[in-house]
Amino acid sequence: MRVLLHGFKEVPRAVWLLSPGVFVNAVSSFTFVFVFVYLTGPRGLSVAEAGLITGIGGIGLIAGNFTGGGFGDRYGHRRVLLIASALAGGALILLPVLPTAALYVALPPAQYAIGSIRSANAALVAVLVPEGARRQSFAVVRCVSNGGFTLGAPLGALIATGLSYDWLFAADGVGTLVFALWTARVVPARGAANTPAAAPDGGLGRGVWGELRARPAVLVMLAAILVVDVIYRQQYSTFPVYLADHGLDTGVYGLIIALNGAVILVLELPAAVALRARPPLRVVGIGLLLVGAGYGALLFGAGIGAAVAMMVLLSLGEILYKTPATAYVADRAPAHAIGTFQSLYAGVSASGVVLGGPLGGALYSAAPGLLWPLCAALAAAAGGAVLWMSVREAAPGPVDGPARHDPRPAHETGSRPRAVAG
Repeated sequence: MRVLLHGFKEVPRAVWLLSPGVFVNAVSSFTFVFVFVYLTGPRGLSVAEAGLITGIGGIGLIAGNFTGGGFGDRYGHRRVLLIASALAGGALILLPVLPTAALYVALPPAQYAIGSIRSANAALVAVLVPEGARRQSFAVVRCVSNGGFTLGAPLGALIATGLSYDWLFAADGVGTLVFALWTARVVPARGAANTPAAAPDGGLGRGVWGELRARPAVLVMLAAILVVDVIYRQQYSTFPVYLADHGLDTGVYGLIIALNGAVILVLELPAAVALRARPPLRVVGIGLLLVGAGYGALLFGAGIGAAVAMMVLLSLGEILYKTPATAYVADRAPAHAIGTFQSLYAGVSASGVVLGGPLGGALYSAAPGLLWPLCAALAAAAGGAVLWMSVREAAPGPVDGPARHDPRPAHETGSRPRAVAG
């Protein structure tokens, strides 16, 4: 325990103070789990119409992930996080009273704001934390977020069945607003000092694509994460269908999914400390290989043993790749585009929400025996590509473009970390 605590001594106080707000927001973020049931149940929509509405909303969610951090680079990450949280909270509270036709218009911007919260929050943590402590800091935020989601799903079910789905949306909206108020409290603004860092040439720099081309390892990392996220999300779409097709009911699926949360809650923080000095690309590459091995375990049968093995391997892979990948992208970002790089990572790491179900479902319907071998092979290829970049990065001479940036001054974040005094 002492070693574990010592490993987190470099995590800034601001991150610890932000964590309760992240936890509350995660506990209350349960509507996405039940929105499809809400639309086909109380709203009385057909499965096709409900799928269309949630699909449109999912596009908004991904767009928010891809752009929230970039807005933070321009206007201040704290400011963008507060605005997105306020808009999302208000929209969630209002959604139950809107007519069904209005959901087509209201849900995408609400989901866009929710996606922006995720990328803006990651960008805020990235600029508050100096290089060298980002893995531990992101692990802390992920741990409290996962803990909140673990509690939130059963709590949401109780609210939906004991009260109503209207209260479900209201609770989610209030939780999001509480997150905004808490962030405003623990990360005070510093007046009008929200000027983003200038590009090295004093202008706009080389643009996003130019910055990525100067950092080929980041580009390979993002491509690998995009592929693996589509694979990873199969646990929420085709995997339960696969279990049902082989005689395992929803209760078994629920227990296996709970195993994912348990493994991550127990092991993520110790892993972040134990591996903090290891080359990040190597850690990420091994994590992606474990995701592939998880789906490969399903090739040995459809019983509970194979399903448990799959989930344990998948959870270990998630622990190894998600936090180090987030920190690596932050460490490699140019000082004037930390938020933009975090948005790129947030976007590709959530793209499976939109792509995973349709792609996996289509393949499973057409050739069910091909899905798991393909998932395993693609994840292995993604992991191999990242490991290859790790070897190149370890070779003499620069492989990833410009030197890492220095930590940004507080005024560039739209926050004042030293004033965070609880």
